[in-house]
Amino acid sequence: MPRKHVERSIGGILLNEALCIQCNGSEQSFSASDALGNRCVRCEKTFINASKSCGCSSPNILTGGLCFSASENLPPKGIATVRFGQIGVTLISAWFLKNLQASASACWLYSNLTACQALGNMCVMNMNSLSSSNIDACGLFQYIYANTARLGIVHSISFWRHNLPWLYYGDQPGLASQVLEATHFPTSFNFKGTNKDIKLQFIAASFDAAGNFLKWQSLEGGVLQLCPDTQNKLNAAYVFGTTYEQNCKISISKILLDFANPVFYDVFLEYNDDEGQQYLWAVPVLNLNLQYNEMFVNQGSNMNNWLLTRRFFLVDALSGKENDLGKLPRIIRIASKITISIRLASPTQRGTIYPPLITIAYTDVLIQNPDTQSVMVSFSVSYEKNQSEAQIQTDIALGVLGGLAVLWSLLKTAGWKRRTGSSVIDLQTVLKFLLFYAGDLANVFFIITVGTGIYWLVFFKAQQFVSVFLPLPSQEEDFVTYVGCAFSLKALQFLHKLVSQLTVDIFFIDWERPKGKVLKAVEGEGVIKSAVAPVSIWRTYFIANEWNEIQTVRKINPLFQVLAVLFFLEVVGFSNLALMDSSSSLTRSSESYVAPSSRILRFGVSTALWLAIAFLQIIFFAVFYERFVEDKITQFIDLCCMSNISVFLLSHSCFGYYIHGRSVHGHADTNMEEMSMNLKREAENLCSQRGLLPNTDVQTFQISISRKMRLQYDKIHETLTRKRGPARLLDSSANTFEQNTKAYNTMNKFLGSFIDHVHKEMDYIVKDKLLLERILGMEFMEPIEKSIFYNDERHSFSDVLYYGNETTLLIFDILFFSVVDLASQSFVLGAILTYLQQEIFRFIRNTVGQKNLASKTLVDERFLI
Repeated sequence: MPRKHVERSIGGILLNEALCIQCNGSEQSFSASDALGNRCVRCEKTFINASKSCGCSSPNILTGGLCFSASENLPPKGIATVRFGQIGVTLISAWFLKNLQASASACWLYSNLTACQALGNMCVMNMNSLSSSNIDACGLFQYIYANTARLGIVHSISFWRHNLPWLYYGDQPGLASQVLEATHFPTSFNFKGTNKDIKLQFIAASFDAAGNFLKWQSLEGGVLQLCPDTQNKLNAAYVFGTTYEQNCKISISKILLDFANPVFYDVFLEYNDDEGQQYLWAVPVLNLNLQYNEMFVNQGSNMNNWLLTRRFFLVDALSGKENDLGKLPRIIRIASKITISIRLASPTQRGTIYPPLITIAYTDVLIQNPDTQSVMVSFSVSYEKNQSEAQIQTDIALGVLGGLAVLWSLLKTAGWKRRTGSSVIDLQTVLKFLLFYAGDLANVFFIITVGTGIYWLVFFKAQQFVSVFLPLPSQEEDFVTYVGCAFSLKALQFLHKLVSQLTVDIFFIDWERPKGKVLKAVEGEGVIKSAVAPVSIWRTYFIANEWNEIQTVRKINPLFQVLAVLFFLEVVGFSNLALMDSSSSLTRSSESYVAPSSRILRFGVSTALWLAIAFLQIIFFAVFYERFVEDKITQFIDLCCMSNISVFLLSHSCFGYYIHGRSVHGHADTNMEEMSMNLKREAENLCSQRGLLPNTDVQTFQISISRKMRLQYDKIHETLTRKRGPARLLDSSANTFEQNTKAYNTMNKFLGSFIDHVHKEMDYIVKDKLLLERILGMEFMEPIEKSIFYNDERHSFSDVLYYGNETTLLIFDILFFSVVDLASQSFVLGAILTYLQQEIFRFIRNTVGQKNLASKTLVDERFLI
């Protein structure tokens, strides 16, 4: 009697319906129908072993198309379920239902290699998850693994049993550190080969779902990369030292079309020994979806909790099929994130690395409409190094320099207290200390971050044998925090300096004396009287206007600075030095892969360019421009002397600056002929020198005034500034105008007489500062009875201008540019916003500074242009 029998190849697990009859009286063969007619085919081995025929009658057991004897010790009954933990669905897989028990039994009873591979693949499709509560594909695999020690091991690897695929590093978590850190990879790497970049030679053994071995293949060509790209860019993933990132969105319909059948990979890294012999090193896998006793043990950062595996797949559209293998799956599983991690061995040994690690995260997709559904996938290669030592060194530097900053700020506060004439430690003193400390701590953070950025730039890009890897983006967080702190604190210091400059007390002392008398009609009396000839106010207006113009003069050209930095970064190609690869080239081919930028390298490159260009500008400005073109500060001093105007500045209550502009000719309000003669006489040394003291040329001084002098100054100044802004006849009473004019004349006369030593109770002495006083920026002597004028040839009155605060302004600009770039990853946007903030603050400084100048000197704002 003919009978139906399902032929199943143990190796291929290939289903084929056939009509079976006896051939030539033999019960060990059957007749299969094909296009050519009936032919005799030998029965499948399990039927012969169990029943000596082509049938599998009771008490023999038909399992998955295979016939097993009832007397044989079969493995436990496994459940044919697949758990999709991300979406909380557990379904009975048609593939597992047909093949799980048959593969397990054939692997257990006959150690059939293909059946064991098929069983291992089903465990991998179940995310290698292990649970003591049920026996699924992985439970069956572990049962067989634990009971087949007699088979021996492969290549002396204790985790690799003969005839079984190598799936796990141990049967429970805890061995990851031994696998990943106990031994180094047997060969070393460098960044520059003889003719080309050094590549990581990854190869993989691939299998189909049925357990058949497919081939050995290199991972180049995008084998593990789901995103399409050119061969050059795909292969750049394996250039040693190149951090690789690839992201894209793929439609589910394309995935179902391209990956209808899953392919499983065992990845190895190929290397050669000293004699040129080729070897393979097994690459472990960290499956983030793996569950051990219902816990995702691989998702934490604690390596001791990890359970490493070996085999993986890219897309599984097979296990999610229910009932019918010919229909679309209900759920598919996609390797949405694959990362290959290369870690530098520590302590470092010239180019030695730990075994690579492949980290995989799978995404479960419930199929609804494949044409509209899509999934984000990524592939990356990262290079890691233990940064704990670098972090310790950074913390030490921060602690030491931060301590020095505290001491320096205390000295600044002490100097400020002396300059304000106060000896009481109050809330204002504490606030001032915090402001000083903010600026000094900002410098500390700036020094550390610049040093760190340039260190990584030089040592990473220039190394031949690998000794350092760049910090990962997650390891850069502390660095970014330091840059943010530096910017915030520097901004606070900048605003503090800006407010201080906008509130200085300033007065222009006019030394010009009246020339004779003039006749003047007395209003209301009808008589004419003689009066002192008035002194022209135009010279004072002229000096005030020049002072107003130099308020925001800098030692560098801000626009040129920004454009030059942007030119070198984007046009010349210095931005390519910030890429996370081993190349030091400034140019890259459009066809080559462009690695992601490192935030530390971006900061290091941009800061180095800012500092280099600024340094060159300052050198050019000091050596050439100021000497051969114009020196606005020196010109202003000369202009004061030619105008017979001195400048009296108070930046603190009892401290300030004095520019001695008294003309050596006695007057400056004269005609062109006399002015030319005066200049000629001075050029030929036919007149006295310009200095405050006889036979000296020192015209600029730092001044510490006594408390008595300050009180007298405030008394007059109070009347002078009672009405803010310039007095106008159109909107001010005559009484106010006369009062302000009188106060102006009183202040002019008082300061002039003070400089001329008229007031013996408020006299002053002139001396040089001690070296330590100049270094510390403070004064040791307190002006109790007499004020002190310190010779100042460095023209430090520029401290109340932009000119004298170039370092603060430059660091603020650098940090502003860097913060914008770190946030946006755009040098162009950083340059644009940096220039805009420069112009905004320059406008504020000019506008408010002009109002303060008009208020303090009684110069009408209409003359300040």
